[in-house]
Amino acid sequence: MRRMCAALLALSGSCIAATAATPQNDRAEVARLDTEFQAAVKNNDAATMARILHDDMVLVLGDGRINTRAEQLQEARDRLIEYAIQDEDPGTQTVRVYGDTAVVTARLRIKGTSRGIAFERLLWFSDTYVRTPAGWRYFFGQASLHLP
Repeated sequence: MRRMCAALLALSGSCIAATAATPQNDRAEVARLDTEFQAAVKNNDAATMARILHDDMVLVLGDGRINTRAEQLQEARDRLIEYAIQDEDPGTQTVRVYGDTAVVTARLRIKGTSRGIAFERLLWFSDTYVRTPAGWRYFFGQASLHLP
């Protein structure tokens, strides 16, 4: 019995070590999470957005307007924006990690309608994630003005 317990303990220790936070694992996790968040925005999936967004999250738009977490979630629930395209340009995503903070930058192509008015634009964004006891959460975002 002792040998079995020792073997299980050794095995569980190696599993924990294998999943320990490393800069590479953190970059991969944040990249995956941000891609999941962009898809949730595209689909007005407020439940997924709520799971990823930090309670104190804010987004600063290129024109200086600020959207809070609550405002973003309500816009998704109300389907104020219908996206045909809401995708990062392939190969533009970069994730930088420093301790418990990660910053994602990418070029985003969006097209759809907002309150019935059509739009299409290209922009750069930066999304800042922080590590919490519940995992990585999207804490702060900033979107550029529309690119020419």
